[in-house]
Amino acid sequence: MLRGISGGQKKRVTTAEMLVTPGRALFMDEISTGLDSSTTFQIVNSIRQTIHIIGGTAVIALLQPAPETYELFDDIILLSDGQVVYNGPREHVLEFFKSMGFKCPERKGVADFLQEVTSRKDQGQYWINSDETYRYVPVKEFAEAFQSFHVGQAIKSELAVPFDKNGSHPAALKTSQYGASMKELLKANINREVLLMKRNSFVYIFKATQLTIMAIIAMTVFLRINMHHDSVTDGGIYMGALFFGILMIMFNGLAEVGLTIAKLPVFFKQRNLLFFPAWTYTLPSWLIKTPLSLLNVTIWVGITYYGIGFDPNVQRFFRQFLLLFLMNEASSGLFRFIAGLARHQVVSSTLGSFCILIFMLTGGFVLARENVKKWWIWGYWISPLMYAQNALSVNEFLGHSWNKTIPGFKEPLGNLVLKSRGVFPDTKWYWIGAGALLGYVLLFNILYTVCLTFLDPFDSNQPTVSEETLKIKQANLTGEVLEASSRGRVNNSTIASRDTEDGSNDESTSNHATVNSSPGKKGMVLPFVPLSITFDDIKYSVDMPQEIKAQGVAESRLELLKGISGSFRPGVLTALMGVSGAGKTTLMDVLAGRKTSGYIEGNITISGYPKKQETFARVSGYCEQNDIHSPNVTVYESLAFSSWLRLPANVDSSTRKMFIDEVMELVELSPLRDALVGLPGVSGLSTEQRKRLTIAVELVANPSIIFMDEPTSGLDARAAAIVMRAIRNTVDTGRTVVCTIHQPSIDIFESFDELFLMKRGGEEIYVGPLGRHSCELIRYFEAIEDVRKIKDGYNPSTWMLEVTSATQEQMTGINFSQVYKNSELYRRNKNLIKELSTPPEGSSDLSFPTQYSQTFLTQCFACLWKQSLSYWRNPPYTAVKYFYTTVIALLFGTMFWGIGKKRHNQQDLFNAMGSMYSSVLFMGVQNSASVQPVVAVERTVFYRERAAHMYSPLPYALGQVAIELPYIFVQSLIYGVLVYAMIGFEWTAVKFFWYLFFMYFTLAYFTFYGMMSVGLTPNYNVASVASTAFYALWNLFSGFITPRTRIPIWWRWYYWLSPIAWTLNGLVTSQFGDVTEKFDNGVRVSDFVESYFGYHHDFLWVVAVVVVSFALLFAFLFGLSIKLFNFQKR
Repeated sequence: MLRGISGGQKKRVTTAEMLVTPGRALFMDEISTGLDSSTTFQIVNSIRQTIHIIGGTAVIALLQPAPETYELFDDIILLSDGQVVYNGPREHVLEFFKSMGFKCPERKGVADFLQEVTSRKDQGQYWINSDETYRYVPVKEFAEAFQSFHVGQAIKSELAVPFDKNGSHPAALKTSQYGASMKELLKANINREVLLMKRNSFVYIFKATQLTIMAIIAMTVFLRINMHHDSVTDGGIYMGALFFGILMIMFNGLAEVGLTIAKLPVFFKQRNLLFFPAWTYTLPSWLIKTPLSLLNVTIWVGITYYGIGFDPNVQRFFRQFLLLFLMNEASSGLFRFIAGLARHQVVSSTLGSFCILIFMLTGGFVLARENVKKWWIWGYWISPLMYAQNALSVNEFLGHSWNKTIPGFKEPLGNLVLKSRGVFPDTKWYWIGAGALLGYVLLFNILYTVCLTFLDPFDSNQPTVSEETLKIKQANLTGEVLEASSRGRVNNSTIASRDTEDGSNDESTSNHATVNSSPGKKGMVLPFVPLSITFDDIKYSVDMPQEIKAQGVAESRLELLKGISGSFRPGVLTALMGVSGAGKTTLMDVLAGRKTSGYIEGNITISGYPKKQETFARVSGYCEQNDIHSPNVTVYESLAFSSWLRLPANVDSSTRKMFIDEVMELVELSPLRDALVGLPGVSGLSTEQRKRLTIAVELVANPSIIFMDEPTSGLDARAAAIVMRAIRNTVDTGRTVVCTIHQPSIDIFESFDELFLMKRGGEEIYVGPLGRHSCELIRYFEAIEDVRKIKDGYNPSTWMLEVTSATQEQMTGINFSQVYKNSELYRRNKNLIKELSTPPEGSSDLSFPTQYSQTFLTQCFACLWKQSLSYWRNPPYTAVKYFYTTVIALLFGTMFWGIGKKRHNQQDLFNAMGSMYSSVLFMGVQNSASVQPVVAVERTVFYRERAAHMYSPLPYALGQVAIELPYIFVQSLIYGVLVYAMIGFEWTAVKFFWYLFFMYFTLAYFTFYGMMSVGLTPNYNVASVASTAFYALWNLFSGFITPRTRIPIWWRWYYWLSPIAWTLNGLVTSQFGDVTEKFDNGVRVSDFVESYFGYHHDFLWVVAVVVVSFALLFAFLFGLSIKLFNFQKR
């Protein structure tokens, strides 16, 4: 959600990160993406000089290198469809292709020529042998010809000679694995961990505050004036207070899962590049957080120990402090280990919840040691929670407060309490517990280190290659003929000579048209109103960052745009350019209405009328620099969803589908029609494919005005040409299109009609036409004194950025912004703005009968349709949840085997209630925790779609909520059938129905609570931490740790607000509230349920309504939060 530095600046940070290493061999992939050509030239030139001086090697993959950047390279490797077409000195590459019958035209960058000459669709335009009939030369033929070329022969000869080690210096190779000593690496990681904790201090402050509040609540619930030391029952309440303290400390470490997972991508990158060994990374994450553990435990013990009334002995106070500190360290280490093992947010959350459940069930409180089944007793002895519970219990109940006898017993009361829960009444068990916890602290952190040392990322980046694309690649390789079929797919035809088919080299080929650029095609002529946009004296500022204020700057605001003026018109393609950080994206965000913070001043009009964002969003499109899409839908489904909700309601389904197919052909997405989108850098589409999808998603909305933020970044020259042809076709239909663009080739740059040039600081320095071969632009700048003239064949865009750079301004003393404002061009633009700001006669302001294109019901159907596809294709969420449910059901069934039939004494009822309590708490928490990252990912997409006015927030929320219902039903059925049968509850239709009913709506309200928590908080980590507090409160007031009758009167109101309390009420009452059997002491089961718990069987229907109401309430609050809050910072 945080915007941070620009995309180009991030790319430079990535490059710089590699350059500061002592490495002599540099492998750099697409380092120029998002950078202007001038900056790219400077970076590559610096790398070249460095490599030549140190005698190193650099292999750099560039997508759209400018000619002057291309000229910096010594050797060229040209790859096409997996074959090496050329590998050798740059000077000979054109000679090779000339020998094959192809020549690079004038005003054509050599790099662009090289990327297109092997393409079937682009190759023909470069054929120069007029005396021979052109035929397609496949990649394989180029590769074979290169082996016979003199460069290929020289390489072959060089490789045939074995390497002579004698000519190398003995110290030529590195003898150490890392670039610095272990001490220095550890120190660097410690410093970084401290910095990250400072930057993320809100989470830790929030956790400490939350723990403080929970400690105060726990103290007032178990307040010493209501706590007695007179019976075993009183001891049970104290033991419940200890158990709750352990749970709070344990859950406090759960946030480590999210914090650890978020840092793993950077860690894996740096580990694989041998920045440091894993242990120097894991050790600081443990040691640096130890003071926080001390703080948290100090807060808890300091508030609760004497407030609750534990044994008033200073020695026992510090013993409890030590145990809880070790428990906190052990739980934090456990959750870090789980994150390192699973390496996936949802899987880690599931595994973490599962571990907590195992430890809790076998910890000795929910089930006493004597009641643990023999096949589960091993779990009792390995549970950290058991050692903590036993040690704390021994520390408390062997104290002076419990050293008294009660009538009928000879042993001290403390011993009786301990034996009733299966705890050994021996002091040594305190030290056994402390030692075991210390061992777990070391074990979990060592296992975390081992995981990060040997395991790889959960998913590797695997761009999608469709079957059709593979056919095309094979055809390009061999020369096989392909025939186009419907929807842009391809069919194999017989392998034959292309003399007759391609011999004419028709005009469409020479124009490198991947798609016909005629504006008359059916899909691009859906009715729309051509609109212009003008903006006058636009200023944008933000609150001055604290870092700058600390340097003595007095101003309260930082101005990013300084009085920008201009206009964009229909049928005119405008390039918005400038160096990185000039404010291009900022200006576009302001004009498109996408800014969520800051201060905007100035006037914006749409065809002469003041801009209203509600109507403007309906007629505009915005292609964001960061390609944001739902990961689990296909390319076609993404486009279908966008067009369904954004095209007018009167466009029928068949026309809409034809239009989608047209757009897919336009941006060459047809071969990827059924490919999953995936997550950026993790799975699914490649960068280039995602970029084209972003453009297509906006084009299918048929907008009048389109903003495109760096639509060619991340694309190679040919893909960029495809995109630009699609954009040109869009403009030719009469639309207004504005693009920010970096490093355009001459071809791409001169495909624009006008240029809006900005300099760093947010000021315009040229706004006007380019002219043929950029003559207008060149004439303007060459007329300025001291500006050097452009060289023949030089890229005008690169020259323009070089001569207007900040360095040149300092050297020449020219303020290009002031020169522009004193020019005739500026005055002409001002008059044009004034003219376009006046509404034409007979025109009317933009208006629509409804706020959205589609009806509320259609919006609901569309959102539900997309969510159903997303959920079905998200096994890390859905399948893992079902697997977890099945495992938990078998776990509960085997652990509580047959206790539903036992009604001999009250402990049997407590055991049955323990099974219900544990299942509700952990199944519910797992549902809530696992849905949070899913909703967080989709919420980012929602922000983009809402800004485009695709739908209102309510249909989105309804779709998100509704799709969960069938999945929860299946989950409830799996769990209910297995557990009900294995525990042995009474087999009647009514009781079974009630059990499923309460489990279903309990899982539902937990799931909807997880959604709501994400909707109310800025990110997943905060939602996770905040949720922990509510889980703890619901747990404390559930009626299990302490029944409603023992809760102080001042807290009893919250018992009625705890959803878990109502669920337990419903489950216990439906199963035991009408049972007339008697315990061994003669008390009827139903009477005990009513007197001890306060559950009434005739109140069951009210309980059912309340449980359903909680689900509806959380779903409603999720929808409300989505509607009211926007945490995206732009």
